Amino acid sequence: MGRGKVVLQRIENKISRQVTFAKRRNGLLKKAYELSVLCDAEVALVLFSHAGRLYQFSSSSNMLKTLERYQRYIFASQDAVVPTSDEMQNNYLEYMELKARVEVLQHSQRNLLGEDLAPLNASELDQLESQVGKTLRQIRSRKTQVLLDELCDLKRKEQMLEDANLTLKRKLDEMEVDAAPPPPPQQQQLPWQSDRGVPVPSHAPPQPDHFFQALECNPSLQPEFRCMDVNQPPPAWMA
Repeated sequence: MGRGKVVLQRIENKISRQVTFAKRRNGLLKKAYELSVLCDAEVALVLFSHAGRLYQFSSSSNMLKTLERYQRYIFASQDAVVPTSDEMQNNYLEYMELKARVEVLQHSQRNLLGEDLAPLNASELDQLESQVGKTLRQIRSRKTQVLLDELCDLKRKEQMLEDANLTLKRKLDEMEVDAAPPPPPQQQQLPWQSDRGVPVPSHAPPQPDHFFQALECNPSLQPEFRCMDVNQPPPAWMA
């Protein structure tokens, strides 16, 4: 007696449904494994049960790589889809609009450079002149701002260099003071050297004012020399 045909419909019995899910799940995972080994195919299987439990199988070491490859393939397939006639018409209209805008911008650029001015009337030339003047003012303002910024940077660098120069000069002075030889010791002066104009050392005890008295000059005490006649006899005190 042959096996009966299974009707493909939801199994109402909960236990029978769980048993059937477990058997067919294992069979599906086994078939995926056999397909990856026999045919050298990259297989990724994702399965969720009715309770929300996840079952998966991947022939590669990383499931995410297989999923990323799948997404790239799907997106590439969507991009390769041939557009319809309506989409082509819309794309052509958009292309023509963008082309016209590009031509207008190119013509305006040539006018700003002083080219193709013959077709312009007086009002258009006035408008072009005002636009050029406005652009020139903006350029000059920006140039002035850039120069001021550069000047501020130069001043800041100059101040930094001056500070560094002062620091180096201070260190050099300290090194010269440390390297200078010590002054020779002062010779101790005796008290009587002050009469010869040599100052008395500061450590000598102060002397009273009446210690040294100036001598008064008496003219009568000066020696007197007289001429003597050699023919006359000498005085009595010399006999």
